[in-house]
Amino acid sequence: MTSSEVAVTGLGLVTAGGIGVEATWRTLCAGLSTARRDPGLAGLPVDISCRVPGFAPDAILGRRLARRMDRSAQMTVVAAREALADAALDPGTWDPTRVGVVIGAGGPSMESLLTCMERLLTDRVTAISPAGLPRSLPNTAATEVGLDLGAQGTNFAPAAGCASGATALGVARDLLRAGTLDIVFAGGVDIMCNPLTAAGFAQLGALSTHPGDPAHACRPFDAERDGFVLGEGVGVVVLERPEHARARRARVRSLLSGYGAANDAHHLTAPHPDGRGARLATLAALADAGWNPADVDHVNTHGTGTRLNDAAEARFLAATFDRCPPITAVKSVLGHTGGAGGAIEAIVTVLTLEHGSIPPTANHHRTDPDLDPDLDVVAKTPRRPARLNTAISTSVAFGGQNAVLAFRTATSGAPS
Repeated sequence: MTSSEVAVTGLGLVTAGGIGVEATWRTLCAGLSTARRDPGLAGLPVDISCRVPGFAPDAILGRRLARRMDRSAQMTVVAAREALADAALDPGTWDPTRVGVVIGAGGPSMESLLTCMERLLTDRVTAISPAGLPRSLPNTAATEVGLDLGAQGTNFAPAAGCASGATALGVARDLLRAGTLDIVFAGGVDIMCNPLTAAGFAQLGALSTHPGDPAHACRPFDAERDGFVLGEGVGVVVLERPEHARARRARVRSLLSGYGAANDAHHLTAPHPDGRGARLATLAALADAGWNPADVDHVNTHGTGTRLNDAAEARFLAATFDRCPPITAVKSVLGHTGGAGGAIEAIVTVLTLEHGSIPPTANHHRTDPDLDPDLDVVAKTPRRPARLNTAISTSVAFGGQNAVLAFRTATSGAPS
């Protein structure tokens, strides 16, 4: 690995595809959406979502610890513990001041915030738990991970909308490069399946209103796409300085080679029609990695399934690559997980490189003819290209926020 790269040594996931990395990967490779009718959204204009199945925090964390946290923090601690075990790290042997936590969040924890507001509006001020406000803060999930691991280094929660998870990995990479820390637990969390978020995105016209089976609703880059499906989840990655990983003979699952961020400076909610910021962020990530566009073997797209986002992404890909690499959009399976999306998709990108196989985009039947004719959407079944050593993961957010991460396999040489 080069001196500018950092090692990915641990992965942890809690998604609608399942609890754990392997469960989520199997679901993605099956190419079937997890979207279902959601009783918690009954009566709203859109009542479908992608929820985590079978999540039992009391059984996983113990009743006392689980009751201290809300759902977002519970899931984040579970994912961080999986990443810790995957990295074969022992908190008893590390210097805790050299271990950091950077967990992006798209906003406050809506579950706790809505509970507090409901009690306030019904004049039951004394019914508001003293823990209600602390639980709702955007940095609480990161704080709980730090408490659980005993990590005493930098701990905070970047907020960049739906690019928060990817931004967290980029910031963590910078902390490692600067020598500030040896290990960072980086990722993103969001629980989008709540009435306020559902009502707000429905008013914006961003949610799919597919009238049939909810599993067929989200269809990125397809001619019949009409929006995304709300999801929930967490992705946590262990990143290490190369020297630290080598010294402890860690298994390196992938290398984070580059990171780029840019803003559209165009609109509060709509992406720039040409994906200007996404292209700038991609070029910055490639320059950071020392790659050319032709070095990229695969793109894990933001791929929400909205008319505007997919069109903007297709245009920026066409402008960036002479011929578009094969792409996928995992939100078609797992739903849109907001601030967690960039971290979850970064992990999927690592798994794609590790397995040499690109998971398919669910519900993709016919690419929109108004998009670039060279757009190569992997659909129906996984694809195993002859060359799959490098990949980028792109994230786009309200306010024109864009973050792009570049990964390569740990066994391949850096592109020249």
